[in-house]
Amino acid sequence: MKVRAIFVSDVHLGTRGCQAERLLDFLRAHEAQYLYLLGDIIDFWAMKRSVHWTPAQNTLVQKILRRARRGERVMLIPGNHDEALRDYDGESFGNILVRREHIHVTADGRRFLLLHGDDFDQVTRYHRWLAVLGDAGYDLLVRINWLLTRLRRLLRRRAYWSLAGYAKRRVKHAVSFVFDFEDSVIHAARGRRLDGVICGHIHSAAIKTSDGFTYANCGDWVDCCSAIIEHLDGRLQLITASEPQVDSAATGPVAPHPLPPLSPLSPLRPPIHARSAAPEIVPDERLAGAQTARVARVFHHPDTNHCHASRHCTENER
Repeated sequence: MKVRAIFVSDVHLGTRGCQAERLLDFLRAHEAQYLYLLGDIIDFWAMKRSVHWTPAQNTLVQKILRRARRGERVMLIPGNHDEALRDYDGESFGNILVRREHIHVTADGRRFLLLHGDDFDQVTRYHRWLAVLGDAGYDLLVRINWLLTRLRRLLRRRAYWSLAGYAKRRVKHAVSFVFDFEDSVIHAARGRRLDGVICGHIHSAAIKTSDGFTYANCGDWVDCCSAIIEHLDGRLQLITASEPQVDSAATGPVAPHPLPPLSPLSPLRPPIHARSAAPEIVPDERLAGAQTARVARVFHHPDTNHCHASRHCTENER
């Protein structure tokens, strides 16, 4: 299926929970002019504890590199789990452009802010130790979920079920955190007179439109296995890998749109009400160097929702 743009986040390569095979199937089913990787593509946090790198993850990296070489505009906007790459804002690796953030103009002329979103997570921003502890707990849930998935397959229960996703939906504080995050991101993007924002970080896929402003979250490729696509006419759609990929648009041919240059922006600042007096934590330079070395080895490899939505979700359905 041909689309104009694909937005993917939170793949978490290098971990057991990474659903590389499903993302590969998704990318094979979609041709695009733009591919945006909105952070946490490689999970350096988890890789410090242990590395789980599969052949499918190798194939996924090679697939992305091939698409970039063949003319697809691929951009990486690093997240907190691959934050070492933020030092390379404006640089290209294997035809993949690295940016801190970007404004994407849709086919119908709307302007969307693209970013990972961790700047609006106060725990990640000012209490890193707590974020690392929570990440370890989430990793444990993913491991348990992996065992449950194998058990469900043995019992021939084909429908995918996520323990981590269930926990997030049931815990009141987790739900409150998601709403606070969304409000902060929306406030910042509205302040820049944009038409919407597309982000990741919280592993909670959604498309919401209110008063002409659209908030879209890609979800992840650990629990939800979801992504946002832009159709040739500019419509945004949230889809999950477990669903059939069908373009239900009843539109005629759409005239091609030129590819605008990918240009840098001024640094994004959280809204005033979301800022704290606590100092910003600066990443350890030695850790950043080690992380960058790992990335260089990966990207120079030779070329060789909400979760469980019962249907696709488009802007018009929210």
